[in-house]
Amino acid sequence: MLESNQEDGAMIIGVPKEIKTEEFRVGLTPVGVRELVKDHHRVMIETRAGEGSGFADEEYSKAGGEIVPRDSVFSQADLLVKVKEPQSQEFDLLRESRAIFTYLHLAPNRALVEFMLRKKITGLAYETLERDGRLPLLAPMSEIAGRMAPLMAAFYLQKFKGGSGVLPTGVSGVRPAKTVVLGAGVVGSNAARVATGLGMETVVISRDPAGLLRIDELFKGRVRTLPVTAHAIEEEIVDADIIIGAVLVPGGRTPILVTRDMLRTMKRGSVIVDVAVDQGGCVETSHPTTHDDPVFEVDGIVHYCVANMPGAYPRTSTLALTNTTLPYVKLLANKGIDKAIAESAEIRSSLNTYQGRIMNKALAETIGSIAI
Repeated sequence: MLESNQEDGAMIIGVPKEIKTEEFRVGLTPVGVRELVKDHHRVMIETRAGEGSGFADEEYSKAGGEIVPRDSVFSQADLLVKVKEPQSQEFDLLRESRAIFTYLHLAPNRALVEFMLRKKITGLAYETLERDGRLPLLAPMSEIAGRMAPLMAAFYLQKFKGGSGVLPTGVSGVRPAKTVVLGAGVVGSNAARVATGLGMETVVISRDPAGLLRIDELFKGRVRTLPVTAHAIEEEIVDADIIIGAVLVPGGRTPILVTRDMLRTMKRGSVIVDVAVDQGGCVETSHPTTHDDPVFEVDGIVHYCVANMPGAYPRTSTLALTNTTLPYVKLLANKGIDKAIAESAEIRSSLNTYQGRIMNKALAETIGSIAI
């Protein structure tokens, strides 16, 4: 059972300032804080936590939140509500047997998994919470990342940015860029929407027949769809100007769909945007980058692999995130962590670590055994 500061059903909820490089989102808006305070919970907001998203400390205070130093948020909160996974600098601040609700993306981060198991942290991950077979807390950020991906790729196609110099929209008498989207989920469909809207030739490759059917119906034949095979990927990327990695295995590591050998067949100056990088990436040569140093080159191919893409648009992202997470934060606060886990299938689906154990099957298969 979680050791708790709760009295008379009230919970202390902590919202720390995000410290990941160039991360400006925040876990709750002032409106979200007001809703929790109305339910008689205490909400502690780290000083200037919402500044990057355009929310001043005064707005949180007016909503009933308590503006406190960083140490107080971590030491007193029963439940931490964040945006990104705990960073190594935060490990010493996290108290044993606390609960954290955030995007965890644990599959490629063994050190964080080991830490959370050792400290018996209850890890509730936005990205694995399921409702009716969907991932409602991942969807708003996936929508933003998907819509950003063709825009970022278009920017880095500029010659002085290392790209091939192809104008993605084309001009009269000149073909537009070709974009290959790997995945037909929320990221993939939104990437296809923007790429098509900009006039690019767009191909979506996915192992999900239903997803491909949705793409066909949505774009009425303007987007070409193909099932995933190595042959299909090899054929389509040879003349691609942009590849967008939009593959997801909830809780697990993303499969590699583009190998290093495939990369060598591509046109020099093409751009890869691997949105899946926070789960390991679907391109063999991908590794996470940050907004202040977003790209690198391998075999003449520009890689954009920022692991927190929506953080570039924090105001929109924070508003969209709180819209979807708030009902679950309220559920956790009103019922208590353990009772919410016991009674809510949706909360259980978000559970990645609990009482020193890995609870998510895909994560367990990816990580394997850990001695703590």
